[in-house]
Order: sequence, then C-alpha cells, then structure tokens
Amino acid sequence: MPKYKNIKLRKADLTELKSIYDLMFTDEAWVEFNAPYFPYSRPTLVEFEQKFFNRLMAGKTALLIEFDGQAVGSVSYYWEDENTRWLEIGIAIYDQRQWSQGIGRKALPLWIDHLFATLEIERVGLTTWSGNPRMVACAQAIGMQLEAQIRKVRYYKGIYYDSIKLGVIREQWSQNKAAQNQ
Repeated sequence: MPKYKNIKLRKADLTELKSIYDLMFTDEAWVEFNAPYFPYSRPTLVEFEQKFFNRLMAGKTALLIEFDGQAVGSVSYYWEDENTRWLEIGIAIYDQRQWSQGIGRKALPLWIDHLFATLEIERVGLTTWSGNPRMVACAQAIGMQLEAQIRKVRYYKGIYYDSIKLGVIREQWSQNKAAQNQ
C-alpha cells in the first residue's frame, strides 16, 4: 500500500469497524467542510459497515489514511462517468486536531500516484467548494490546477458559495514528479 514517511494509505480491517465509526462520527466537524449543502444524516453502525466501511476494507475505491500509526482519515474515488473514464477523488481528515498538519498534502499525492498506476485514466479531478479554502489550497499545492469555478451554486446557511473543480492530467503529474526528483 502507498506510504510516505509517517503517512500510509491502507485497507481497513474488520476489527477496526467501531473505532473508525467513532473516529468519523464522534466529532463531526469535518462534515461542515465536506459538501454540507447536501442533506446529511449520521449513519447507524450497521449502515456505515454495509456502505463506506466495506469500501475501506475492499481497498479499491477508498483507503484509510494512517498518520504516525493512527487512522485519521480516508481517501476515495468515484466515477463521474465511468464510460468516459472521468474520475473524481475525495479526502477527509476526521479528527480536527489533525487538521493543518500537512497530512492531506502527503496523502493526496500517494492516492493520485496509486490511481494513475492502477487505473486506465488520463485525469484525476477533485471537486470542492469555496467554503473549504484549505482543500483548494491543498489541491493546488500538490499540482492540481483550477479547471472551473462555477459561481454561487452552493447555498449554505444563507450564503452562496462557488463550486470549485481542480484536476491534474497524467502527463502533468509525471512531469511534476520528475521535476521534484531532480
């Protein structure tokens, strides 16, 4: 599984079901940044296991982020359109005490490397919103480019926000990695 220094992406183990559930849903501050304009309700433990936790155990479309030996978040992907190989990624750091420590900036490149190595795709995209400036900064810091900014289409708590689309194509990613290794 992908690893860089104290960051590792890995599958979840069934023995972690309760601890990962607690990590995600004891303190739900992360939900305020993870597309909060869509309806949200906390899943039951059974619902969580049947849906997202099974994805984490399978390790294909989602992996845990481990930081210094502790699970702190996850990375995932979904198909915007599988027929045209349009893939989008996501990341969440669930424990807000771990925010602003550069974990995402280390985990996202590992995930993108893994996806380019294992899937027949030419682009990795990430969609967020202007209410999550740390996510935008993180994506741009690792080499993703702003591809679209759809103005005032996310209404949340009485304020309109922009939808932000960032992406990187395989060729750019490879060139950036080669330049970093020189």
